[in-house]
Formats: sequence, C-alpha cells, structure tokens
Amino acid sequence: MSDELKNVLPPVIDLSTKVLIVGSMPGKQSLEKQQYYGNPRNHFWAIIGEILETTIPDNYEQRLQLLKSNHIGLWDTIASCERKGSLDAAIRNEKPNDFQMLFEHYPNIELILFNGAKAFDVFKRHIGFEVLAKRAYQKMPSTSPIPGKNIKSFEEKLKDWQVMCPYLPNIK
Repeated sequence: MSDELKNVLPPVIDLSTKVLIVGSMPGKQSLEKQQYYGNPRNHFWAIIGEILETTIPDNYEQRLQLLKSNHIGLWDTIASCERKGSLDAAIRNEKPNDFQMLFEHYPNIELILFNGAKAFDVFKRHIGFEVLAKRAYQKMPSTSPIPGKNIKSFEEKLKDWQVMCPYLPNIK
C-alpha cells in the first residue's frame, strides 16, 4: 500500500502576480479542506493580514481574491509525494511541480518566497535556481504551527515576511 499523496491545489496566480509564495506540500487539514494553509493554527493568514493591514475574510475564495488583488500568488514545490501525517520531515519520494512552465506563463513574478526549509530544499534539489532567471528569492521562516528547532515568535516571523512589501504596489 502506497502513502502517495497528490497535491490537488492549483496555483493561485494571475498575470498581475508579483510575489509568489511557495510551500512544500499541503498538510492533511489543508488537503481535506482543499485550501492553502487550511490549518487554523498556521500563521500564514495572520501574517498576510498584518502585512496588508486588513482583516482576513473567513471565506476562502475571498482570501484568495485578497491575495490576487495585492499581487500575491501561491503554489507548492511538490506535485506528489509519500507522507504519513502532515510533517514535512515525513515527506519521501517527492515529485516537483513544473515551475519552468509557470514562469513562462506568468512572467511578471519578481519575488519568490519559500515558506520554510522543505519548500526551499525541494526546489533547489529538483528544479534549481537557474529557472528563476533574474527573479529575487528568499527562504522564509515557516508559518507552520508545528513545533521544531529554531522556531520564531509570530512577531519575528512577521518582520521577516515583510520582505515582500516593496514588491506589493498597494503597500506603502
């Protein structure tokens, strides 16, 4: 019996996207809900709310529209993998998403932020940074609620994630 999971969440992106936030593979709750960052304990949506200085809507489609209207996109490095549970450390035999194609179709992306070490490491190993051409990129502290080593406070994470602000036309 295989523990293969397929990432069924499509990219959240359009031609106005300037910042692409790249995760590894959605956790169990996110896959069940069919939502990026579906675990209510994950700091992702709270960080976005602080950066955009707005209240995050409860409705998921409105959340995605908020991202798009602020030129922020989402995707994951992993198209499929084997994993028991939701931990990135349990991911095995990952197959990457096609970022070459994504960047060809969405040439206005200027900054790629990797949400955590696993997303960064999978991208580096399977795709390579050459595909980014002249785009800026950075490994960010994970917004995951899972305790681990080198965990930062919400305030520390927020400060790090504000690196995206210069790329967002609606942020002063």
